[in-house]
Amino acid sequence: MAAAKVSFKITLTSDPKLPFRVVNVPAEAPFTAVVAFAAEEFKVPAATSAVITADGSGINPKQSAGDVFLKHGGDLRLIPRDRVGGARV
Repeated sequence: MAAAKVSFKITLTSDPKLPFRVVNVPAEAPFTAVVAFAAEEFKVPAATSAVITADGSGINPKQSAGDVFLKHGGDLRLIPRDRVGGARV
């Protein structure tokens, strides 16, 4: 029997065109790996990126992909942290 999989639609919010990627991963996969893969796909640094829900709630990446999917659903947004709360000079 195959392992359960979950699917996330991850949108890059820092790009005005709002590009997205659909990622299918095993439910037991660490969500940090999903974030790293999505960041790599969008060519943004994973170490300084955050994932939020469509309503703006932050997601703790230190849980399984299945837990994130059950708690928040499959429509997520990736934000490079250099775009969040930065002071403009």
